[in-house]
Amino acid sequence: MISHVPDVTFKTRVRDESVGGENPFKWQDLTTDDIFANKKVIVFSLPGAFTPTCSTSHLPRYEELYNEFKALGIDEIVCVSVNDAFVMYQWGLKQNREHVFLLPDGNGEFTRKMGMLVDKSNLGFGMRSWRYSMLVENKEIKKMFIESGFNDNCPTDPFEVSDADTMLEYLKGQ
Repeated sequence: MISHVPDVTFKTRVRDESVGGENPFKWQDLTTDDIFANKKVIVFSLPGAFTPTCSTSHLPRYEELYNEFKALGIDEIVCVSVNDAFVMYQWGLKQNREHVFLLPDGNGEFTRKMGMLVDKSNLGFGMRSWRYSMLVENKEIKKMFIESGFNDNCPTDPFEVSDADTMLEYLKGQ
């Protein structure tokens, strides 16, 4: 198991009204340092935007508990998915996301370096992230909750330990 988040550059999009049109965004690179250095961050990773468990449970519950996490000293909550920035943005709109930062890992580089990239071709998804959550302090991984059954083309989608409530219970016990 790795002890620190891997150094990668994420390709993200930020709103820029000077661009104009229906897609007023510009590219912005964010590094691992930008996201994790000198911060206490919760990360949860999921197979894909717009997928059932991710949209009905995983992201919404982290949104719901955001203030409780902040009260426990969390600087940011980050959702990583092997999706591009455009998909993540539209998913965030559809989910009425306000607090959780949606981080696109379009090439799967971060997910691969975390050792969490799996083949989900059996669902027509291709390479995606296994479902997990982690607490990161200044780039150091302090705790990880990895769903059981880690396997290429897993016939199920376990969702037992990477949820917001498990992370909250862990933090309250610290």
